[in-house]
Amino acid sequence: MTAKLTNKVAIVTGAASGMGKAIAEAYAREGARLVLADINAESLAQVVDEITQGGGTATSIVTNMAQEADVEAMIKQATTTYGQLDILVNNAGIMDNFKAVGNVTDELWQRVLAINLTGPFMASRAAIRVMEDQETGGVIINNASVGGLFGARGGAAYAASKHGLVGLTKNIAATYGTFGNIRANAIAPGGVATNIGNSITDPDPLGGQAIAATGSQTAPMGQPEQIANVAVFLASDDSSFVNGDVIKADGGWTAR
Repeated sequence: MTAKLTNKVAIVTGAASGMGKAIAEAYAREGARLVLADINAESLAQVVDEITQGGGTATSIVTNMAQEADVEAMIKQATTTYGQLDILVNNAGIMDNFKAVGNVTDELWQRVLAINLTGPFMASRAAIRVMEDQETGGVIINNASVGGLFGARGGAAYAASKHGLVGLTKNIAATYGTFGNIRANAIAPGGVATNIGNSITDPDPLGGQAIAATGSQTAPMGQPEQIANVAVFLASDDSSFVNGDVIKADGGWTAR
């Protein structure tokens, strides 16, 4: 069987660990040539080594998604290294300790929005300028969250950023997807076993109370590889008629 992403070039952000690493590994198995981006240089280099030692093709670039120059350099690396860009996966993101509005500082708000929303916007803008001139167009996949669909699956800044990311996805689909050849879709994971939970160092009691009311303590816990499988589907021709959608991957948590 032919690999689903043969001859495709993909960028994956936040690729040094968790869902980003799993997506990168899955894409490599499916034949994609990769540009992997993350702010953690050491872990990123390890992922590239693992992929290349396994017979895949990957290069890396240390990227702060809140910095436009870094984002532009990331897109340029794909085109200069491989001559094209077919898939952009905006996966990098941070949490906000479930802070309720009254406890959100300006610094926290700006940092979360910069990484979770402005970064994907800048990356999408730069990628679209490449993809719209390609005969084969391209695909943009935004890793959102069930926090982008409901109010109590994260703090105020996190929920706002992920709701915004869902809106950005739909707008790209309605414009470049409807009147061009660039599809855009989002994934909305629920609980996934990654190291992002280590960033919850000062949880807001009110935010914690709100998320506990959703049944989070008994919510299914997914694995990064399960999210990667969705990302492969959305990047491949198997989803050629899927545009502007948000696929929940939460084990049925929000169906309750």
